[in-house]
Amino acid sequence: MKDVIISEDIVPIGEFKAHAAQWVKRMKATGQPLIITQNGKPAVVMISPEDYDRVLEKERFFTSIATGLADVESGNTYSTEELKKFFELS
Repeated sequence: MKDVIISEDIVPIGEFKAHAAQWVKRMKATGQPLIITQNGKPAVVMISPEDYDRVLEKERFFTSIATGLADVESGNTYSTEELKKFFELS
C-alpha cells in the first residue's frame, strides 16, 4: 500500500459523492489510498481490494505469531522427541 499524500489523497465526503467514479478511477490508476472526511475529520479510508487482502493477511500472520508466543510462555509446547513419536518418525 502506498503512502498517503496529504495534498492529494484527502477529499471531503461531498466532493467524493459528487465525483465518486472519478475518485475511484484515480485511485485505481495511482494505487493511492483515499481518505474521505466528514465534518473536517477523517471518516473513511478507501483502499484497493488487493491492499485490503494484504492487510488481512498480515493481521492473521501477526495474530498467529502472538498465539504461538503465548503458547511458548505458558509452556504449551512439545519436544522434538514427542513430535517424532506422534508423527511416527522415529
